[in-house]
Amino acid sequence: MSSDTNNVFHSDPQRLGGTPVFVGTRVPIKNLFDYLAAGDSLEEFLSDFPSVSKEQAVAMLELAQTIVAEHAPTS
Repeated sequence: MSSDTNNVFHSDPQRLGGTPVFVGTRVPIKNLFDYLAAGDSLEEFLSDFPSVSKEQAVAMLELAQTIVAEHAPTS
């Protein structure tokens, strides 16, 4: 992963069993996707997890979009 991802998330085997979390927090990345999958807004997620910045959440969504696009079949 690029150095840009270092500002968004990290994983440490000594913290939460290595679960990827937003940098500077103990908030798992999965929580963001769970909220969105349940129909909750980004604003609600950010309200419930104030240690995550909007910039981090948006960067994570952009990263996920990039990963999906890179794995899409080409015609």
